[in-house]
Amino acid sequence: MPQSQNQFQPSRVRVPSDRWRLQIVHRTQFRYGGPVRSSYNEARMTPENSSRQTTLRSRVEIEPTATVLAYRDYWGSTVTAFDTHGPHTELVVKATSVVEAGPEVHVADPLSWAELAVPDVQDRFGEILRPTRLTTMDAPVVQEVREFVGDAGPREAGRQVCRFVHDRIEYLTGSTNVKTNAMQAWEHGKGVCQDISHVSIGLLRAIGLPARYVSGYLHPRRDAGIGEAVTGESHAWVEWWDGGWSGYDPTNVVEIGPRHVTLARGRDYSDVPPLKGIFSGPRSEGSSVTVEVTRLA
Repeated sequence: MPQSQNQFQPSRVRVPSDRWRLQIVHRTQFRYGGPVRSSYNEARMTPENSSRQTTLRSRVEIEPTATVLAYRDYWGSTVTAFDTHGPHTELVVKATSVVEAGPEVHVADPLSWAELAVPDVQDRFGEILRPTRLTTMDAPVVQEVREFVGDAGPREAGRQVCRFVHDRIEYLTGSTNVKTNAMQAWEHGKGVCQDISHVSIGLLRAIGLPARYVSGYLHPRRDAGIGEAVTGESHAWVEWWDGGWSGYDPTNVVEIGPRHVTLARGRDYSDVPPLKGIFSGPRSEGSSVTVEVTRLA
């Protein structure tokens, strides 16, 4: 039996009806053309603890054996930094977590546009109000979304921006890559959750909402059975600040809830890749990634 299926069994402990207990097994394998001498890496695969989400168990396993250091990065995400120096022809990183997640339970009342525009707020959130290389949107698109939002207040405007993007970018696997920026995805009219989130963030910032990129997982089935392991994948969505943090999944046009597991946050994807690193040795011959998600309760 695969290790991921016998580590944690479906729980008989009751959880509130608006919360799910999920197990996620995320496995990445890199293969090389010959022995690699050294490898230095960072993994952002440890789910957070927050008012919305409780991480009950989490571990990152690495083959071959590596020296490991865990820390919080600038944005508050947990990073597993590791390096290995023995010759190896493949690298396997496996993260296994059990998380209880639900909707946000404490959402502050929204501020007005005037309150968001005061210097203290602009200074506090300056880094996530400015466009980045991956999130910059051209002026005509910004004007179009301003007209679409109209007189809506900040919180409703945030939701409307996400719906606007969802209606104009078709979700199509393989249509873009991690280097695709927001305007390229917009002009192409196709993309994946990363692109849809980048466009949403760029437009949210352009209308005056501090916005950040969130990486994590999404259970693909709303009616998931207890104990049924299904194929999942890494996912991305957005959060904006309007007096408190509001999360929204523009790819699926839903608020963040029990099917969403948060891993990391940043200005855009470049701050939160699940795994990145460098190595010394023959070129890579490819990689494979699998994500298995099981609802335990």
